[in-house]
Amino acid sequence: MDTETKKAVIQIEGLTKSFGDLKVLDGVTLNLYGNENLVILGKSGTGKSVLIKCIVNLLQHDQGSIKVGKYELTGISEDDLIKVRQKIGFLFQSAALYDSMTVRENLTFALLRLKEKFSTEEVDRMIVEALENVGLPDAIDKMPSELSGGMKKRIGLARTLVVKPDIILYDEPTTGLDPITSDEISHLINDTKSKFKNASIIITHDINCVKTVADRIIMLKDGKVYKEGNLQEFTTDSDPYIQSFFK
Repeated sequence: MDTETKKAVIQIEGLTKSFGDLKVLDGVTLNLYGNENLVILGKSGTGKSVLIKCIVNLLQHDQGSIKVGKYELTGISEDDLIKVRQKIGFLFQSAALYDSMTVRENLTFALLRLKEKFSTEEVDRMIVEALENVGLPDAIDKMPSELSGGMKKRIGLARTLVVKPDIILYDEPTTGLDPITSDEISHLINDTKSKFKNASIIITHDINCVKTVADRIIMLKDGKVYKEGNLQEFTTDSDPYIQSFFK
């Protein structure tokens, strides 16, 4: 992908975030471009999940700049933050479904948070379409307790897709899944980008997932950007730290 000709949908400059004396992000600068899958790679504790939580203001950064579209998050108003969050879908590591709600109710709840008002028929159509997009239309009236781990991830993605976001943030989408299901989720991430032309940040340390989904990779180490490039540039790099991931 020629990033020079792409428009950045997220721009991050000099981002820092500390928890007490622990500096988790230390001057991170990166862009996410339209219709790309950007993988953020790194060991546990390198700030990957903290980074994407800062992007949706679930955590407030200490210094630096985060711009989503035309909106700068520093000092953003509550109304504008709502607009930003409506552009972004967030697939949590645990899928974060409401245990007391059916699949249908989980997806309906996501739609009710939008400013647009939909008729009952429109809601039903949108829910069925979202479930078809993840291959689980028959799960519509199931409870989360009736779903496997892979199915929960798919339903979590359906709940994200139902509001038609421009950007999707995936937090460890294959964690806790068997290799076959992990591969299915990775391919689903690609199918989602291809169909909806959205941009995504995928947080992972699953190298098989990286190899399947990555248009571009940014590796974090000690809270800093350690390397940026495509998959080939990473797999052919002789740096022992980088090779420790890909060997």
